Amino acid sequence: MALNLETIRALADRVAVSHGLEVVEIEYLGGSKQRVMRVFIEKNAEGRARQAAAVAEADLPEKLAAGELNIDQLAWVTHEDCQSFSQDFGTVLDVEELVPASDYTLEISSPGLDRKLYGRADYKRFRGSILKLQTFEPVAGNRHWQGRLTEIAANSIRLDLSALKQKGKRKKAEGVESVEILLANIEKANLVPEI
Repeated sequence: MALNLETIRALADRVAVSHGLEVVEIEYLGGSKQRVMRVFIEKNAEGRARQAAAVAEADLPEKLAAGELNIDQLAWVTHEDCQSFSQDFGTVLDVEELVPASDYTLEISSPGLDRKLYGRADYKRFRGSILKLQTFEPVAGNRHWQGRLTEIAANSIRLDLSALKQKGKRKKAEGVESVEILLANIEKANLVPEI
């Protein structure tokens, strides 16, 4: 029996909706003896907005109050959210026998402050945040970039490099303040926490 991640993702999405959550990503890792299914969840948009409004009325940490931390980076997931989602999702997985063997570990967690970005919607949501990304093909002689996400176009993003020191063998070219990268050329991208 082969593992069908699309079917599992659809099931996870249905269970998440019933808990006011969204599934960010699902990973299935490991060999024949130690398999792990990781599900990254966060509050749905309505839940995040409700939490952000509640925090706005309370005393905020300095960086958050100064606008230096993007509040949308917080997934607002609690241990109770993970536990209840894990119980319901794990039960349905086992009943429907969607995972070939019963000897796997189900892990549920938040995507974290250094979360991966998966598509144009994520880039739009995290505009203004610092990203660390890697491209398939070099852009301006470099495959590794870190900068503030300033623009999202139909098929590309723009990173502001001026405030950050670039790492790697090839430093950014003199006078280059920003770089435009095609979405199709992004191999992986993560947020860089600003705490």
